Amino acid sequence: MEIVGYALAIAIGLSLGLLGGGGSVLALPVLVYVMGIEPKTAIAMTLVIVGTVSLLGVIPHARRGNLDLPRAAIFGTATMVGAYLGARLAGLPFMTSGRQMLIFAGAMLLAAGLMIYRTSRSPKQELFSTPTEDPLASPQYTKPLCRFCWLWLLTEGMGVGVLTGLVGVGGGFAIVPALVLLAKVPMRKAIGTSLLIIAANAIAGFVGYLGAVEFNWPLTVTFTFLAGIGTVLGSYGSRYVSVVHLQKSFGYFLLAVAALVLVQQYGRAESRPQPNRQGTRAVHSAPLFRLS
Repeated sequence: MEIVGYALAIAIGLSLGLLGGGGSVLALPVLVYVMGIEPKTAIAMTLVIVGTVSLLGVIPHARRGNLDLPRAAIFGTATMVGAYLGARLAGLPFMTSGRQMLIFAGAMLLAAGLMIYRTSRSPKQELFSTPTEDPLASPQYTKPLCRFCWLWLLTEGMGVGVLTGLVGVGGGFAIVPALVLLAKVPMRKAIGTSLLIIAANAIAGFVGYLGAVEFNWPLTVTFTFLAGIGTVLGSYGSRYVSVVHLQKSFGYFLLAVAALVLVQQYGRAESRPQPNRQGTRAVHSAPLFRLS
């Protein structure tokens, strides 16, 4: 199962390189259900993995000038505060591992729904073809109805940050549309800026978990290294594969994974943790696969 987990780490990196986001949400279920890591520890490890891989993705965008540093500082400050608060919230007694996994499944459903919806509105392309028009030139986002929506930028940043610190998701599915619609950032700059914000969120969330969980550093480093390799390979492969086609397929795959998480965790979040023999609360998450 460890070999399967490491292979999935490369696959996560491939999806990040091919799609520019979304693959990081698979790190948590792989760590929990394949590698057998306790959810709270796995969430903290996911922050390290997501942050490192996002920083790798920032490098080519920085070389091409696709970073909006002023807006990254404004939006990123709010998300970093939210990520730290989310990590501290995860340490409170009522926030059990089961509840965190249910929130995570809800975030996966949201990300999958948005991915499928946006790609269904994009022009149809073949799987292996070079698009004649830049798919990033006309993003398929619904324009907000309110005036002065940019005022909500900090509020949404705080919410995305809390979600990052609480369950370890990067939040790129919400950050990119916020930058495009609320901050009026061009799509290419929004993608690069989003990766920088995600990395900052991961750092803030990681600081919030320090001292609260025990890290499996050898597994974290190995998983991050393999995901980084996959990201580089995916970046090169993205030139030859239709992103629109892959995003829709990946969205349906996320729906399936979210359903598995819900089946596994439903009913555990509302149950109270029973005290163990030492008198402390204990929460156990039954893995889909048992490691021998």
